[in-house]
Amino acid sequence: MMTEASGACEIARLPKELLSAALALTTPRDVCRAAAVSRDFHKAAGSDAVWACFLPPPGDVPSMEEPSGGPAPRSKKEEFLLLSDGDHSLLLADGLTSSWLDRETCAKCYMIPARALHISWGDTPSYWRWIRLPYYRFEAAELVYVFWFEIRGKIPGKMLSQGSAYAAYIVFKTTDQSTGLGYPPLKASVISVAGWKSSCQVSLQSYDDSEYEDGAMPYTCSVPHGWRALCRDLVLPQERGDGWMELELGVFYKDGDDGEVGFSLLQTQAHVKRGLIVQGIEIRPANR
Repeated sequence: MMTEASGACEIARLPKELLSAALALTTPRDVCRAAAVSRDFHKAAGSDAVWACFLPPPGDVPSMEEPSGGPAPRSKKEEFLLLSDGDHSLLLADGLTSSWLDRETCAKCYMIPARALHISWGDTPSYWRWIRLPYYRFEAAELVYVFWFEIRGKIPGKMLSQGSAYAAYIVFKTTDQSTGLGYPPLKASVISVAGWKSSCQVSLQSYDDSEYEDGAMPYTCSVPHGWRALCRDLVLPQERGDGWMELELGVFYKDGDDGEVGFSLLQTQAHVKRGLIVQGIEIRPANR
């Protein structure tokens, strides 16, 4: 049986270029783990040849000069870590959309803020108002009172990473006065220029499920008895680590089509809806 020492000697015989080529076929997480295997792996794992494979093509990467005047990254690894820092995402040329890389898949991700979305009646203060929130660079949209609820957005397909499975997530909070956001259900849709479409029934609120034997869901709103069976099949929101909620609107696959991808959330029945704060819609790899 090969001893640990002899195994290390065998690895040491491999050229650094070969180790780098092998690591470039893995993921950023695997590369970081491999760096702890041996001194040779550590050296190969830090090479620009490896980390350049995890970055988008040069023409797709925004300027890396920090607005504060800070220095540009000294290596491809530093560039990847900066681009994949979701807490300090890069602002694109439109002054609204922010972008970062997913550290697991290396796919490009985007946050489209509420100001860049089409919100029906969004400029009517009696229906929606625009508010500033701590630690958030853009205005958020707060729902005051509507019957016709409609939010739409789109993104050019050329901005997305080829061969990636994406999902659109609305990022939001509800207030203590929220109502009408759980039922009747809302319709969420994602559609590509090629005509591919996914749609589902969703709720912006969880519901009181205490009558069911398999456990109660977090209480946010009561549901009339006639709606309970339907609510069992709804897509429900999930809590994020940053204190916001998110709701999946649909999934799609980026495969050669550079047309637009559109997404929407709609509920137009004559029920009052209020108490929603919309940060925006994230486009990122689907939750695994």
